[in-house]
Amino acid sequence: MRRVAVIGVGQSTFVRSYPGSIRELAFEAYRDAMKDANLKPNQIDASVVCSAPEYDKQRTPAGLMAEYLGLNPQPTFYVESVCSSSSSGLRTAYALIASGLHDVVMVLGFQKMSEITSAESQERMGRGADIQWEAPFGTMMPAYYAMYARGHFEKYGTTEEDLALIRVKSSTYGVINDRAVFRKALQLEKIMEPKYIATPLKVFDCCANADGSSCVVLAAEEKAKDLVAKPVRIAGLGMATAPINMAARQTFSGLTCAQLAAKQAYEMAGITAADVDVAEVHDCFTIAEMMAYEDLGFAKPGEGPLLIRNKETYKEGKIPVNVDGGLLSKGHPIGATGGSQIRTIVLQLRGEAGEMQVPGAKIGLVHNIGGVGIYGNVSIFSAV
Repeated sequence: MRRVAVIGVGQSTFVRSYPGSIRELAFEAYRDAMKDANLKPNQIDASVVCSAPEYDKQRTPAGLMAEYLGLNPQPTFYVESVCSSSSSGLRTAYALIASGLHDVVMVLGFQKMSEITSAESQERMGRGADIQWEAPFGTMMPAYYAMYARGHFEKYGTTEEDLALIRVKSSTYGVINDRAVFRKALQLEKIMEPKYIATPLKVFDCCANADGSSCVVLAAEEKAKDLVAKPVRIAGLGMATAPINMAARQTFSGLTCAQLAAKQAYEMAGITAADVDVAEVHDCFTIAEMMAYEDLGFAKPGEGPLLIRNKETYKEGKIPVNVDGGLLSKGHPIGATGGSQIRTIVLQLRGEAGEMQVPGAKIGLVHNIGGVGIYGNVSIFSAV
């Protein structure tokens, strides 16, 4: 198979309520990525559009985006794996190029979650669980991740303060990310206020819904080197799934889909966790980032709290994680989230991350989870 590289990235500012349409929202990221790659629409061989359709009033948004962005008559695909949709889109685009079917493919992720009310949004998230055996009982995302928090607490002695320290870090970097929803530093005392959403998760342990878009342009590596000065190679990809029904899960202290996806990605890239210079992980809740430390091999099981207590996941630490503020500060526009994570890593590996830059970063990792550990994507990138 051919090697594949990222040649352009773009992202809208993530906001709580975007005033325009989904096509206008998508255009913001598309415009930035096309400018970054120095391409015209007719140079895109195919597009992969990613979102969670239950939030959209528009059916078949891939067709809408292809028309609006001037990408007809090239083929377009629609990919959905809820919160990890645009990472699944990356995998799809990679396969299209590596196989030789296309040379340049665009991955466009978007979500306008403000199209519906917060209550409607929570109900749709609940339907991401088994609608026969779980969703009718009122299960929602905070409650599911609270079960995992309880599992981690019981097995390893993790505390609410350990989780709060993750939000302190997130807010520290949210301040310097001009694309983030929340740009205010939070103190530990504020985060620890007992305003519970689903015990033991409090208000600041949870990310917020947002509107946003992201765009990633991929090319066959031999072509990428002719198009841009700093292509970023896709070195490894891993993806795995887990039972949607919680009763079929083997453990509640980690996500098996992430563990399996990480193993696949490391093997494909020919590296270990110790080789990763900077990571973006799916911190929809603080416990999700804590589990990611261990699922990805940055810490042994149960030792994730030591990383955050010792600030090892800060920019100056041994494994910087979410130095763009993560979902907790950026917000979580479902279809756009994975592409935003990829954009951050690409900028890091090109040395273009500004205040967020991890000095000398050469290998970056993106960990993107769909649902409550239903889908797990791990993608590894390297500077060419």
